Amino acid sequence: MSFRLWLYTAISRRIVKPLFRLSDDPIRDAAKLDRLGTLVGQYVPFTFRLDRRLGGRSAKWVTGRGSDSSRSILFFHGGGYFAGSADTHGPMMARLSRYAGVPVVLPNYRLSTEAPFPAAFDDAMAVWDDLMARGYDPSKIVIGGDSAGGGLALALLATLCARGERPAGIFTMSPWTDLTLSGESVAQNAAADAIIPADRMGDAARMYHAETPADDPRVSPLFADFDAPPPAFFQVGSPEVLADDTYRMAEVLRSAGGEVEVQTWHDAPHVWHLGEYWVPEARAALRDIARFVQTSFERASR
Repeated sequence: MSFRLWLYTAISRRIVKPLFRLSDDPIRDAAKLDRLGTLVGQYVPFTFRLDRRLGGRSAKWVTGRGSDSSRSILFFHGGGYFAGSADTHGPMMARLSRYAGVPVVLPNYRLSTEAPFPAAFDDAMAVWDDLMARGYDPSKIVIGGDSAGGGLALALLATLCARGERPAGIFTMSPWTDLTLSGESVAQNAAADAIIPADRMGDAARMYHAETPADDPRVSPLFADFDAPPPAFFQVGSPEVLADDTYRMAEVLRSAGGEVEVQTWHDAPHVWHLGEYWVPEARAALRDIARFVQTSFERASR
């Protein structure tokens, strides 16, 4: 572990986790988290940024120098479904765009503070359908997401597979795939997790799925059916409360015939990638994702 990763983890434990745990006003605290997120990230030089609407929602397109505009990454930000935005995750995705050589699209789907499920899922579908209407081919898109956004990306993938519109691949960073909270790591890693307070996860889950059962596959993709899924690449820190959400999700995709690679980064906190400007392990992890993206496009073009 580098000193910078140690420091990033320590600061997260002192600031981010208490903010999640003590939350009594989701809208106020989501704004605090978003301000903190925008302060942490820094765009890499020569990044082109464009704000435009997609699927009826605002979205940010970030493009690194030399990117291939015929391909794209569609990325869904995390934040427990009540926080996060294209702004908080834009710098991280700008670096990934530089490494992978393709633009990244970050839609601002509706959060649970605006509207509960199925709003976010409907927005994800609308964004995908809009990309198809603009002439993109599914084989020219890799979808991804972190934390709650990773779960949203996987829920979208299940529907796309059923529709025969498989993207070139999918990657996730510590995805939240089971809002029933049945994974053993939720309790086992509760004290050790530097960012997510396990005792507040149920509140965030209920605020999102509302009257819909938590095991609905559009809410918790761990319970979804996947028809011949594309290659998948998962990264997870350790110890994390969402570790089992990653490992069990990987087995679901493998059982459906998918090829899945899982990386566990020991001593790395939940979505450490957000510290990409400061933390060498974050940049290394993004480089591994970039290699997966490039390989996925190469395989899809054969």
